[in-house]
Amino acid sequence: MEPQKRKLFLPAEWHKQQMVQLTWPHEKTDWNYMLPEVESCFINIAKAVAARQNLLVVAPDVEKVRNTLDTAGVPMENVTLFECDTNDTWARDHAFITLLGDNVPHYADFCFNGWGRKFEASLDNAINGKLYDAGIVKGEYEDCNSLVLEGGSIESDGKGTLLTTSMCLLAPHRNQPMTKDDIEEALKRMLHVNRVLWLDYGNLIGDDTDGHVDTIARLAPNDTIVYMQCTDESDAQYSELVAMEKQIAALRTANGAHYRMLALPSPTPIFDEEGERLPATYANFLIINGAVLYPTYAQPENDNRAAAVLKEAFPEHEIVGIDCRALIKQHGSLHCVTMQYPKSERF
Repeated sequence: MEPQKRKLFLPAEWHKQQMVQLTWPHEKTDWNYMLPEVESCFINIAKAVAARQNLLVVAPDVEKVRNTLDTAGVPMENVTLFECDTNDTWARDHAFITLLGDNVPHYADFCFNGWGRKFEASLDNAINGKLYDAGIVKGEYEDCNSLVLEGGSIESDGKGTLLTTSMCLLAPHRNQPMTKDDIEEALKRMLHVNRVLWLDYGNLIGDDTDGHVDTIARLAPNDTIVYMQCTDESDAQYSELVAMEKQIAALRTANGAHYRMLALPSPTPIFDEEGERLPATYANFLIINGAVLYPTYAQPENDNRAAAVLKEAFPEHEIVGIDCRALIKQHGSLHCVTMQYPKSERF
């Protein structure tokens, strides 16, 4: 790739979008034991997205999904269905990362290996190539499979700054023996960014991703970082999140200024049937055209506080809550199951 010649850039999530991808749950995924419950959540996400922009749904049985969405009242004129075998549903981490800048989108296809070989992911890692070959996405294909990288592990401000975590990118079975410096240079080269900001704290209990940044800290317009805060000293995550908050306070913008910091509340801890804590977070929100979809957890006070913070960060967006108690049972949330495709000048 030739960044100087192409002048590509990694858009911020609030850039105008052409569509959002969902990879639909089915009987052969880990959702099988609770499929109706999680499908209800996916339907709510699909409704919210398709009411505002195009939606791409990847699934092994598209006719079944078509009937489900149509019956639920999803505006099907805004939905594209693509039939493809899949392992799971975490589109944020297996979908393309889109670059813009030379009139057509450039679709960067990184290696997804199940968060460091924790889970089988070969089918999910093949989705991008099939989408491209079928012409579902139109533009330039960028083969980045030499680097293991998940979309949930990075945040872009659209101006050349990338935010990520050392916990994830340096975790086992991803890119060894690459050093932190090696990975940073690869990110700059492949994603066409100028600098990388690293967080070293904040890994949530129950998080299978080794600390994706989209669970703890998110970039927002006007040099803002929206982050998960913990004020309860008895919470097992307190020390990690306080250390992260201090580290964010020490970060600087490209112009050397402090970031504006907006603190999201921590949800009251949620546990599974075995008593294991689940990684519930309000930071796992999705920005779409005209709206921010954010996860709620049937905690009215915390849910409403989170909505108020997001409205401060995105005053021109509608703030829409989606009940994501189903999603966190598999240790993810709303942002994790979605991937936006920014709109280029041509497409």
